[in-house]
Amino acid sequence: MKALLFALALLTSATPCLAAEDAPRLFAEHCAACHGSDRLGAIGPALLPENLGRLKRPEAEKVIAEGRAATQMPGHADKLNPEQIKALAEYVFTPLAATPHWGMAEIRGTHVINVDPTSLPAEPQWKTDPLNLFTVVETGDHHVTILDGDNLKPLTRFQSRFALHGGAKYSPDGRFVYLASRDGWITKYDLYTLQIVAEIRAGVNTRNVAVSHDGRFLMVGNMLPHTLVALDARDLTPLQVIPVVGDKGVSSRVSAVYTAPPRASFVVALKDVKELWEIPYADDAGPVMNGFVHSYEKGHEEGISPGGRFQALRIRIPDFLDDFFFDRTYERVMGASRDGARGLVVDLDIKRKMAEIDLPGMPHLGSGIIFSKEGRDFMATPHLKEAVISIIDMTTWKTVKRIPTLGPGFFMRSHENTPHAWIDVSMGKDKDAIQIIDLGTLEIVKTLRPAPGKTTAHAEFDRWGKKVLISVMEGEGELIIFDAATFGEIKRLPMKRPVGKYNVWNKINYSSGTSH
Repeated sequence: MKALLFALALLTSATPCLAAEDAPRLFAEHCAACHGSDRLGAIGPALLPENLGRLKRPEAEKVIAEGRAATQMPGHADKLNPEQIKALAEYVFTPLAATPHWGMAEIRGTHVINVDPTSLPAEPQWKTDPLNLFTVVETGDHHVTILDGDNLKPLTRFQSRFALHGGAKYSPDGRFVYLASRDGWITKYDLYTLQIVAEIRAGVNTRNVAVSHDGRFLMVGNMLPHTLVALDARDLTPLQVIPVVGDKGVSSRVSAVYTAPPRASFVVALKDVKELWEIPYADDAGPVMNGFVHSYEKGHEEGISPGGRFQALRIRIPDFLDDFFFDRTYERVMGASRDGARGLVVDLDIKRKMAEIDLPGMPHLGSGIIFSKEGRDFMATPHLKEAVISIIDMTTWKTVKRIPTLGPGFFMRSHENTPHAWIDVSMGKDKDAIQIIDLGTLEIVKTLRPAPGKTTAHAEFDRWGKKVLISVMEGEGELIIFDAATFGEIKRLPMKRPVGKYNVWNKINYSSGTSH
């Protein structure tokens, strides 16, 4: 009897280990058909640590067991025991042994054109202000709502790719919106006819996408693989794959890519190389000098060549940059250092660091704003790890004030037609609070709690600066619309975790009160 009990104990204790060892087989049997045998995604999203975002292992186990609502993901609790489910969750959080390959051939193989862009009508097929629309990203069930900013009514709602990421970007006339998913899918959507024009998968894990100010090109920044991908904005035809490799041969993930309109260039921050890249795209842009151009000595493949249209001018900097903010001229770019204690200012004309900024608490520069006070430009930024808003003089690059808040925040918004800035404190215990700062006195004048106990964040103004939309970022969430002058509530619209909403006018005019 003792021998039998001992054998059973051994078998029981070995079960998790056996399940863990068998995880690749379990994945192949139950997951690969939708998520790809290499975990890079197929009909379902990629299952890699980089693509899972903030999903925790217990939450992943629950999804495997119970499925995910409003998706094609079924539950597997009737097929797998708890140990097998735990092993699968551990498996998808395991990094790949090598950086995945996703080159021109793979990108072209995903390209889908749903509508001939030349056949689209010249005018909107509905009646409202086309420049006062909002693109609302709802990650609760992976949908996008196109919202009429005048009447505050949805024009349409459509299913998006899994886990849209990096915000919505528009064509210069505001007609088309470009969406990027964490899995690398880029979608072109026509706001005049309310339909998807084209899609393509430009990477395995994508950081964000930028649109050239003339509307001709898109540049996609990838975390996996370490590439930038240039697309033709008309139908998303891939033009060039640019390996992101520093001058010492170290490859890097892309932190962010943005457009610098006055410079007719894309500017790129890198996570793993102490360089800032500028990529000109104007037809009359001169050749990049050999001493600075990105080297293509390794990894030749179709679509990559030394003579490619897009060549990167590399600027060496003293630290890694994880975030971006430009001054009004786009001659100087601010970046947050990885240590979260300072910011760097890089002059793109003289191509070197020109200042350091005292910014402890991990500033979220990408969510900063510019405002004028007494004839000078100031920049204001929230912090991810400190309950404060920092105010920076953009002439001296000195931090002139730190405004205490109820907690660390992620988003900050203002508008040219309002004297106020709206901030969230969603990274702290008071996640349900929205605080309003008077940009004249630099004091908090109002604290709102429109959805007590729920995560409330991401203010966005309408075209005129008269209305402010706030997200309640819950599965059963909502948009709450406020009067920007009185702070009074106007309306509520049910939404599925609306993580972001982006006004056409503010985006295409590069409003100083919103992110670019």
